[in-house]
Amino acid sequence: MQPLRAQLSRRLGAALTSLTLLAGGGALVVGAQLATAPPALALDNGLNLTPQMGFNNWNTTWCGSQFNEDLVKGIADLFVSKGLKAAGYQYVNLDDCWALPVRDLSGNLVPDPVRFPHGIKALADYVHGKGLKFGLYSSAGIHTCDVKGFPGGLGHEQQDADLWASWGVDYLKYDNCNNMGVDAQTRYKAMGDALKKTGRPILYSICEWGSTGPWNWAPPVGNSWRTTGDISDTWQSMISIAHANQGLSAYAKPGAFNDPDMLEVGNGGMTGTEYRTHFSLWAEMAAPLLIGADLRTAQQETLDILTNADVIAVDQDPLGKQGSVVSSDNGLVVMSKPLADGGRAVTLTNEGSYEATLTTTVQAVGIGGAPSYTVKDLWSKKTGISTGTISATVPGHGTAMFRVTPSTPVPPPTGMSQLSDLPFLAQLNGWGPVERDRSNGDWAAGDGHTLSIRGTTYAKGIGTNAASDLTFNLGGACKNLVTAVGIDDETSGNGSAVFRIFKDGTLAADSGRLTGKDPAKKLAVDLTGAATLRLVVTDGGDGTSWDHADWADARIACGNGPAAGAHQLSDLTWTSASNGWGQVEKDTSNGDNQSGDGHTITINGATYAKGLGTNAPSEIVYYLGGACTSLTTDVGVDAEAMGRGTVAFQIWKDGTKAADSGVLNAAAGAKHLTADLTGANELHLVVTDGGDGNNSDHADWASPVLTC
Repeated sequence: MQPLRAQLSRRLGAALTSLTLLAGGGALVVGAQLATAPPALALDNGLNLTPQMGFNNWNTTWCGSQFNEDLVKGIADLFVSKGLKAAGYQYVNLDDCWALPVRDLSGNLVPDPVRFPHGIKALADYVHGKGLKFGLYSSAGIHTCDVKGFPGGLGHEQQDADLWASWGVDYLKYDNCNNMGVDAQTRYKAMGDALKKTGRPILYSICEWGSTGPWNWAPPVGNSWRTTGDISDTWQSMISIAHANQGLSAYAKPGAFNDPDMLEVGNGGMTGTEYRTHFSLWAEMAAPLLIGADLRTAQQETLDILTNADVIAVDQDPLGKQGSVVSSDNGLVVMSKPLADGGRAVTLTNEGSYEATLTTTVQAVGIGGAPSYTVKDLWSKKTGISTGTISATVPGHGTAMFRVTPSTPVPPPTGMSQLSDLPFLAQLNGWGPVERDRSNGDWAAGDGHTLSIRGTTYAKGIGTNAASDLTFNLGGACKNLVTAVGIDDETSGNGSAVFRIFKDGTLAADSGRLTGKDPAKKLAVDLTGAATLRLVVTDGGDGTSWDHADWADARIACGNGPAAGAHQLSDLTWTSASNGWGQVEKDTSNGDNQSGDGHTITINGATYAKGLGTNAPSEIVYYLGGACTSLTTDVGVDAEAMGRGTVAFQIWKDGTKAADSGVLNAAAGAKHLTADLTGANELHLVVTDGGDGNNSDHADWASPVLTC
């Protein structure tokens, strides 16, 4: 939760905004992190490989007297009797006001004896007895958020974590009030470290309200992080929070999810249509599903929404991808979410007040290439067949939600893709399941760890165990594959394996025998024209024990780049665009926080009709497909910064820096940059602040011309 004053004063638009191109259709979705900063790894505690599902009392009770032991036990009972446990909900969580306002003489938190006469451990035991899990609340400050000033965890991290572990706590929501100005990363990391030291698996929900861009630092610290201020039970609150969260899809992954706050479904402030939109969008965004309604008085319509198995399956899809905005036109918004089976979950949302027809295509949502598609309406349960069009007439404030499944496997999308994000055409593994973005681990799904080869960690990749064989459909659309291979460090130096890459049955690369003591080996393969790709691991000649074999950072380039000739970059569709303030603008300066509010690009008196207006930190990515040779551009601080701002511009050719402006201020005027891009699959335009923060860092790429 968040104090009202903080809710009113926060600039939601200050959140990093991102848009990315989904392959096949020029669609806009979320972008990648800066090329200079690889994606943050997920917290390696084995929890939350799909978003958490459960209940939190705050939206129902606040700190009222009805918040007590009987309520919590009743919710646990209803989870079982109303089918919520069967639907996947497992956490029963307490929010603020469960403790006394002062610690005891030993400095321990004390449960309120009026609310919880049998204590917290007994309550946790009751919840566990129902086959459920139990959660608590605290704040990363000296007091929690309630005005009564209950004790927070700042300075008591290990003491509190040990106490909660002794009670059997499975979940911590950690708020952001009364933090004494201590850096957020320091405060939240301290509690995260304390939870780890308890030895008990405790899901860590960071409730920092998005104030410091936690998506940039929280993935290795917590299992989820709030991206916005508090939700309230109104259409405007819900949809504005959805907007703030939609631009952050690149940061969600198994074990680490964006959290746009708890569900208001059933609390009475919205219509059933609006609640279905709320639930659909939260599932599409791979958001935690935490019920905030009073289940003791919930109507059947509320329970029907909360237990819709098809919608929940989208939220809980094991690929762990957050859906992204494909198109947005006058309140008609299309989102697409990649699914592990190679299909897409598609939402068509009508944010207007009157009925409207929304239409998109399979190309736009990223799965063009099959002769036909099964389209299931996840609310009406009707199923149909489409050859490419997805359409629905949607009431005002309503959402149609579909699961779209190709009749035959489709090739990877145009651009750069991680193999761990693509469906397997076939798979075989020598021990346990093949793991996406984790090591092989033990026998159970999701029990691996962050991929690591001789101390180098990788956010993306595939964890296997010899003998292993994976097949991907390429459809003749791809150009090359690059990956690092080796034995994962979880074997403690044991194991050996041989990695082989096959292009349509022909051996295209062979690692030779690698042991657990060898560094990662880079393999690169030309895939031009290939229909299928096979990744094969065999043992190194000494049996398959400890042969935990990683395909790390396996990136594949597919599709064609820009047409031959010279192109203004602002006339091309980018793959992704992230920006430190507002949106990246085409042919105008950055302006303020709204789209289209910039001005003519102007650097120290020189004006430019074409270009890209950004604000540090910023990164814009274009797929080149090896087709382009050079980029020329002027760069500088826009005049609208009124003499303020310092920035640095970098041009990256795949993973190599091709040009760097150095730090520029407004007085420096425009600087001309040229970069050789011969053979590059991707172009990254990166802007960093000049070391003094990003206020007024309005940075222009002026008349950038790409030659292909």
